[in-house]
Amino acid sequence: MRKHQREPTITEIAEALEMKKAEVVFALDAILDPVSLFEPVWGEEGDALCVMDQVGDPKNTDDQWLEHIAIKEAINGLNEREQKIVRMRFFEGRTQMEVAKEIHISQAQVSRLEKGALERIRKKI
Repeated sequence: MRKHQREPTITEIAEALEMKKAEVVFALDAILDPVSLFEPVWGEEGDALCVMDQVGDPKNTDDQWLEHIAIKEAINGLNEREQKIVRMRFFEGRTQMEVAKEIHISQAQVSRLEKGALERIRKKI
């Protein structure tokens, strides 16, 4: 800072240390103080907006969690055979023929049982 009376740029630091700019950026980020998720970033008349309110994960929304719980409870309401068919078909990716061979019934029976199980799941959710 003394030489130019200013903070050095990322490029200048990288050149002086013979490092890549990305490595300098990662190193500088690593020494920053952590911020609480509940740290207010904006507020007006008692309504504070926190860091947590600005952080989101579109893959894990409240609606998706609730839907997951509802589906799980609906599947748990099926009988053991129907649960096994649903698990094998939709969680293990097996065909109706593969399921039929494993549980010793016909493919048509697997189809009927699967259809009935899915109907009951839909009604419960």
